[in-house]
Amino acid sequence: MLVLLPPSETKAVGGDGGPLDLASLSFPELTETRRTLIDAVSALAGDVPASLVALGLSQRQAAEVDRNAELPHAPTCPALLRYTGVLYDALGAADFGRTEWARAERRLATASALFGVVRAGDAIPAYRLSGGSTLPSLGSLRSMWRPVLEPVLAGLDELVVDLRSGPYAALARVPGAVTVRVVTIDANGRRKSVSHHNKAYKGQLAAALAVARHEPATVDEVLTTAAAAGLKVERSGERSIELTT
Repeated sequence: MLVLLPPSETKAVGGDGGPLDLASLSFPELTETRRTLIDAVSALAGDVPASLVALGLSQRQAAEVDRNAELPHAPTCPALLRYTGVLYDALGAADFGRTEWARAERRLATASALFGVVRAGDAIPAYRLSGGSTLPSLGSLRSMWRPVLEPVLAGLDELVVDLRSGPYAALARVPGAVTVRVVTIDANGRRKSVSHHNKAYKGQLAAALAVARHEPATVDEVLTTAAAAGLKVERSGERSIELTT
């Protein structure tokens, strides 16, 4: 099973690892596109105003451009610890024991505008680039990633649970993936998608699937694992799940 997470705009700084080694990352089929994007983003960082526009940042966020300028030489850390925010706080990887971490490395991956997709243990630097960005020298990230990333994800020979947000799902489709919708049910039984707590609930689900002793291999096993962790889940379609708050 592979649980495909969305990234976060914010990233933890620093790291104990050496500079980025593209050859060490999972999914080597993506190496050339990764290198092209890193070169473009780090070069663009030499023009701060242009970077702010391309990345959708304000002047107060200029430090994010500095991170991109340092990409080739910046320290790295495991991807699962690089990403931060509500979903990753709920996932709680920093508190995993050795066995839990080993399971998470096998089962979790994060979608990335810069790297396409990285597994939990892949060592990456801090960066700033969003799935919906368009780079002046290359065009939209969707046009960059879809031709190379989609075949890689389509070729996964295992159950995929897709928790990605819209901009990252647009970078590559995953045929047959299990999708998850977080909903609330009102007094009349009407279901409504949850926005505010969506990430937290998906983080809890990812944690349950990551550390479970038995690795789910079917939709029903995903439901059983989630329910055992105290989550309210039900099947809403052949390859879809609803997680109720």
